[in-house]
Amino acid sequence: MAAPAGLDWAWAQNTGGNLTSAQRRQLTGVMLAMLPGLVIDALRARTGYHGTAQFELADARLPDTELVREAEREARAVLSPTLLEHSYRTYWFARVLAAVDGADYDDELAYVSCLLHDLALEHPTPGCCFAVVGARRAIAIALAAGETPERAQDLGAAVAGHMTLGVSSDLSDPAGFVAAGTSLDLFGARLSELDPTWVRELLSLHPRLGFKHAAVQAIQAEKAAVPGGRTAWLASWGFELLITAAAFPE
Repeated sequence: MAAPAGLDWAWAQNTGGNLTSAQRRQLTGVMLAMLPGLVIDALRARTGYHGTAQFELADARLPDTELVREAEREARAVLSPTLLEHSYRTYWFARVLAAVDGADYDDELAYVSCLLHDLALEHPTPGCCFAVVGARRAIAIALAAGETPERAQDLGAAVAGHMTLGVSSDLSDPAGFVAAGTSLDLFGARLSELDPTWVRELLSLHPRLGFKHAAVQAIQAEKAAVPGGRTAWLASWGFELLITAAAFPE
């Protein structure tokens, strides 16, 4: 199910990512529509059901541009090792899901968005969603790398938009690409579609490093700093429990 209309980059800039009562009701409708699929997928993963989706990681190539290099430098400088590895896994998980869905995506924008989507998560800003703060920084990075204002705004929209429930249904949208990858890494959404041997290989390349604990701590800090934001709304639905219950060891 798609994200509700109106929860876009313009909204995020104007509100700092704080939801109105009407927007919470919209998101509730999306959540109720998604819950059966999430439960079924979690049960499949926990009972050993698995798919065959994978690709050869050793042969995979990453985009190599000035924007990519600047994003990698920023991510390595700002993110903790745990969040940095999560950012890499987000990209690889989303990439295999995009192949499953037959989604056509902009690889440079997708990769950079994954690298930068959590830039501000470990340092909450009172009253402003971490994804919006991170989006503003991502725009500055893109402009410094020589990107056009339009391209920079596309990057900002992807980083800010990945937290909106429902956007992960479209992996051709950079925000949806990031959201699908983070959802898989956070609480195992669509994990049952992937080849478990491939998942183990990815986790050996990009280990979790206590990711569940780090993610729950970050969510708790974010919801305290931005009680009207999307993270706090997701937490009200037991988001932290979904993370701890995910079919990953840590």
